[in-house]
Amino acid sequence: MRNPAFAPSTTFETNRSGELEVFVQVAEHGSFSAAARHLGVSPSATSKIVARMEARLGAQLLLRSTRKVQLTPEGRQLYERGQRVLADLQEAEAAASLRSAPKGVVRINSSSSTGQAILVPLMAQLMQQYPGLVLDLSFTDEVVDLMEAQADIAIRWGKLPASDMVARLLGHTRQIIVAAPAYLDAHGVPTHPDALGGHVRIGWNYQRTVPHWPFRVDGQEVDVAIGELLRVNDGDVMRNLAVAGVGLARLSLFHAWHDIAAGRLQVVLEAFNTGVLEPIHAVYLGKPERLPSRTRAVLDFLKDHVELQHAETLPKAWCRG
Repeated sequence: MRNPAFAPSTTFETNRSGELEVFVQVAEHGSFSAAARHLGVSPSATSKIVARMEARLGAQLLLRSTRKVQLTPEGRQLYERGQRVLADLQEAEAAASLRSAPKGVVRINSSSSTGQAILVPLMAQLMQQYPGLVLDLSFTDEVVDLMEAQADIAIRWGKLPASDMVARLLGHTRQIIVAAPAYLDAHGVPTHPDALGGHVRIGWNYQRTVPHWPFRVDGQEVDVAIGELLRVNDGDVMRNLAVAGVGLARLSLFHAWHDIAAGRLQVVLEAFNTGVLEPIHAVYLGKPERLPSRTRAVLDFLKDHVELQHAETLPKAWCRG
């Protein structure tokens, strides 16, 4: 259905913001037809609007070919400034509108263990604060491509690789080696990383993971190959296996906190812990100034409400050996 706001008429002579939005969409989509579909108008209308802008400005903004359009230097300058102008206008209208409460679907991707521990406890409060949101949660321990998964936000542990994603830091935690008291009673408590070979080690079956655990030995950080005897692809499964007395597991302190506090798990080899804190981020694609209000609302909420336990010194009762 044709969008009347972009119907060709003399109103565009004074509707500079409407012209600017058409131009920005053509630049971002790389063609008049794709921009027209996004705006709900005809390709000829978008072409006429851009041509009118070029005539008024006395500058060529786009280089046209049969397959695509490309920005000229003048077009690039207008595009970059136009993005900021439209973003500022959108924010101003949202702030002045009585209907500015965030609305729509927000898709969030996370590992299963992180989703259960962080997202699930916050959902009731988030939905109460923003009743216009529809939250779509997907939990998987595979690292997904946000664009392919059509995810607005993903929760990621550890150092992030270089990418087009924008990251919002939510907090830090550190990793620990844990086992059930019954397992340690039956198999003994490892007192040095070299003793790991005599124990069942639970690890990951991801191709991207490296099968070693880092320790600090004699003041030097070393990586000890663990040669996992049991591999899983789910953090909660790993934690439950450790609680069941199957073997040793390396988990985030945040993830294992409640089991340790309840005595279901105990920490071993803590004297050799590197103490390195791992960050947890909420990541997204796109430019911060162009984020939809619904996505920004969820990001701000997570930043304000996620709490990660990462005690640098654990109570002695929590540790063995």
